[in-house]
Amino acid sequence: MNKRQAIIAAALAGMCVASNAVNAQEAGKAKSAKEKCYGVAKAGQNDCASANGSHSCAGQAKTDNDKGEWKYVAKGTCEKAGGATVAKK
Repeated sequence: MNKRQAIIAAALAGMCVASNAVNAQEAGKAKSAKEKCYGVAKAGQNDCASANGSHSCAGQAKTDNDKGEWKYVAKGTCEKAGGATVAKK
C-alpha cells in the first residue's frame, strides 16, 4: 500500500467512526422519546416484565390490556391509547 492509499483508507475509516457515533446518538434520542405505557399491551406483545411480578420477560402477557403489562409507546401518547404511565393495581 502506498502513501496515497494509506491516506484514503484512514479517511474512510474516520468517516465510518463518525457515522457510527451519529447513529448511536440518534438511537439514544429515539429511546428517550418513548415511555412505558401500562394497560395497552396485547397478549404476548408486552415489552418486558409485568408490574406484579407474574413473569420477567417480554412476550409473556396472558391477556389483552392487563393493567400490569406495559409496552413502549411514543412519549405523550399513552393516555390517548387508553393506558397509564404508572402501573395500576
